[in-house]
Amino acid sequence: MLELLRNAILERQEISFTYSGIARVARPVALGRSRAGKDLLRCYQTQGGHVTPGHNWDLCELALMSDVRGTGQTFAADPPGYQRGDPHMVLVYAEI
Repeated sequence: MLELLRNAILERQEISFTYSGIARVARPVALGRSRAGKDLLRCYQTQGGHVTPGHNWDLCELALMSDVRGTGQTFAADPPGYQRGDPHMVLVYAEI
């Protein structure tokens, strides 16, 4: 899954996945490791539900993601409010 997400970030390809039992589509922007040693994905959700409504940005633990795949759709512009250097990641594997 790391390689799939890394490639999706570098190629700016939207992904679909299930997280917290909810199907989602998102623009992945950063992939890395937390201080606690967990692999994380920062993404901007464009479709699907939320556990907490009213936000588009998600920080997902890879271990809790399932059914991850590319949608074939790409995005050119950075998602609104995106900033490089996610403070939740002590090691960044890839970012746009």
